[in-house]
Amino acid sequence: MGRPRRPLLSKDRIVETALGLVDAEGLAALSTRRLAAELGVSGPSLYNHFRTKDEILDAVVDSVSAQVDLSMFEDDRDWRTALHDWALSYRRALTAHPHVVPLLARGPGRRPAALRLADAVFGALVDAGWPPVQATSVGASMRYFVMGAALGSFAGGFVDSPTEVAHDPAARSRLGQAHLLAERQRSVDDRAFEAGLAALLDGLALRFAVPPQARVRVQEG
Repeated sequence: MGRPRRPLLSKDRIVETALGLVDAEGLAALSTRRLAAELGVSGPSLYNHFRTKDEILDAVVDSVSAQVDLSMFEDDRDWRTALHDWALSYRRALTAHPHVVPLLARGPGRRPAALRLADAVFGALVDAGWPPVQATSVGASMRYFVMGAALGSFAGGFVDSPTEVAHDPAARSRLGQAHLLAERQRSVDDRAFEAGLAALLDGLALRFAVPPQARVRVQEG
């Protein structure tokens, strides 16, 4: 029998299968044995492409970063609009793969797609006139905001089923319908994210209005 035209395994196929497994069952479900079974191969064959399970996880996480649209930094959008549109795209990627968020929150490390993302934001801000030091800070602040919103939300903090505490009026005297928030989590999350994003960008716009040298002095002070 002749050799197959394509190898049974490739890095892309391993990452795609691993991400599908994590999406469906969470990070705890991912093991090299389970992944090999999903791929229909023996476990050791995975190590022809990745040295460790951690390397596989890094590639899975980076594949989510690669889904974030960066085109807004390549056209004529002003920096504020570009950051807004990028934040929405970033959030969509995280929303589609929520189980990966805890690993993404650890930072870009040396992941290629994550570094390209950071470089695109930094470059756009510098090109718009932000001093490099502040461009780094702004990019990090935006990432913290998007990632923090993905890690948890106000609505997500309420249990789905009735409990004595959640339904005790004395425990939520000003949140009379708090027990209903879980049912409306997506709309609450969307509104909260947009409100926070607008406030953050408005604050940055006010700061940007200060002459560059004054901004540097404030940063250094």
